[in-house]
Amino acid sequence: MVTETLAAGAGSDFSLWMRGSGLEIVLLVVGAVLFSRLAQYVRDWLTGRIDASFESSDSLVRTEAAKHRHALAQVVTWVVLSLVYFLVGLEVLKRMGFQLSGLVAPAAVLGAAIGFGAQRIVQDLLAGFFLITERQYGFGDVVRISVGGQSEPAEGTVEDVTLRITTVRNADGSVITVPNGQIVKVTNLSKDWARAAIDIPVKATADLTKIYDVLRAVGTKAFQDRTLKSLLLDEPSVMGVEDLTVDQMNIRMVARTLPGKQFEVSRELRARVAAALRREGLGTVSGGPSEAQ
Repeated sequence: MVTETLAAGAGSDFSLWMRGSGLEIVLLVVGAVLFSRLAQYVRDWLTGRIDASFESSDSLVRTEAAKHRHALAQVVTWVVLSLVYFLVGLEVLKRMGFQLSGLVAPAAVLGAAIGFGAQRIVQDLLAGFFLITERQYGFGDVVRISVGGQSEPAEGTVEDVTLRITTVRNADGSVITVPNGQIVKVTNLSKDWARAAIDIPVKATADLTKIYDVLRAVGTKAFQDRTLKSLLLDEPSVMGVEDLTVDQMNIRMVARTLPGKQFEVSRELRARVAAALRREGLGTVSGGPSEAQ
């Protein structure tokens, strides 16, 4: 009889808890999930608007402001959701009967212990904060990132930026994730403007005057070409002899381009230079025009 009374009392208490704190926990969790979906929807809508305005415009590259706004939308969403999840977690613990005031001392000890192990996470967050505020790069930028402890840099197009990580897709299509705190140096290849530079190897006995005339003519025609001119900021110029050996010399040709378009311009200039020198009987030595380092 006593057992039945205790069981009935326990069932009654659980029923009351489910109608009170239990229901609140369910509502908090559901609310957090719905808020997360809403925040992600707003983020995707904003980034979609930014992408649509770029695709519908006559611009060939994204503006620095657009790239920064795209990255900022991703970072703000990440921070807001992290804060919401943390606050909801505290409220759930409170409704499950945990006295948060009584957890202050254990939390301090636990926080100190975790702090030693979480130094790298804090370092990543601080580094990400400065990456965003200083506008070192943004969504769509072509970057070369030197990572601490790695001999090979991470190079490719930035696809995602948060306070903790940067995601880059390289030319092979592979996705590289770099913790922001491990970034040693960033080379932005698509900020404001870029430079296409090619080295043309010719025989050491070649007539430099004639070669210069041919290269200048190639640069002039390239700048007059409607397709190439939209990528160039000024007419390609001949810098002169960059390297000299007993058998050959390298002549450098450069052109300022729109950000991120230097690779396309370099390929086109190399093809035009090789064809022009071949027509004049001034073929390059083995290897042909190469990318300047």
